[in-house]
Amino acid sequence: MRYRLLFQDSNIVKSLLKKIAYIFAVLCIWQFVHVLGRYFDLIFPTPIQVASFLWHACADGTLIGAIWITIKRLVLGYSVSVLIGIPMGMLCSRFYILNACIGKLVLGLQTLPSICWVPLTLLWFGQTDRAILFVVTMGSLWSLIASTESSVRQIPSVYVKAARTMGARGVNLWLTVIFPAALPLIITGMKQSWAFAWRSLMSAEIYISTIGGLSIGQLLHYGREMQAMDQVMGMIFIIIAIGLIAEKVLFANVERILHKRWGFIKSSN
Repeated sequence: MRYRLLFQDSNIVKSLLKKIAYIFAVLCIWQFVHVLGRYFDLIFPTPIQVASFLWHACADGTLIGAIWITIKRLVLGYSVSVLIGIPMGMLCSRFYILNACIGKLVLGLQTLPSICWVPLTLLWFGQTDRAILFVVTMGSLWSLIASTESSVRQIPSVYVKAARTMGARGVNLWLTVIFPAALPLIITGMKQSWAFAWRSLMSAEIYISTIGGLSIGQLLHYGREMQAMDQVMGMIFIIIAIGLIAEKVLFANVERILHKRWGFIKSSN
């Protein structure tokens, strides 16, 4: 057991060192391209300039406040889409009429770029946080409905037949059998829906300015207005970093735990 733990720790260290080496190589190539191409800093800043902007933005609290505002909006808008999307998707999988009426609409709205909702929300809500939350919800809701409906339909019919044989009916059947059986696939759909919510939020924050404080999207937009490429690239890296952290820390761990518990992967014990 002790040797297994040491081996696992060694693999973790090796994986971490490889990732650090890759990042360092990318930074070196970035700096080399800047020197070789003789770009102006206004067009193509160096890694040091971007890091300097991020450091000063963290030091004066601008970046921390922007991240907090953006994450708060993301959590609120995404929570609304989850509370509506999962029950609606399960209802569509249960009732044919509902699926026939809403199914095609969901597919159509799912292909609609989230930026298309911005003019509509500006007319409805103005330059407010409600407009941003509406864009986030509309950008992620339809994908979640479609993925939940598909997840329920992929449940083996033998599960439902066995539960009905043992007396499970109605809401009890859905809460104790259907929903738990579809949960791993629903989580996968939630991860995809979260990506849509994140993209929708960035689109909304760039075009909708509120008085609630600077956000990541607004800092990205103002960097473009001021022709500050170090700020633009710094915000792009922050957006990528938040997306990777959410994927690796939150969704990847939840998926791994559920898949192991539901027997989709073998336990390491």
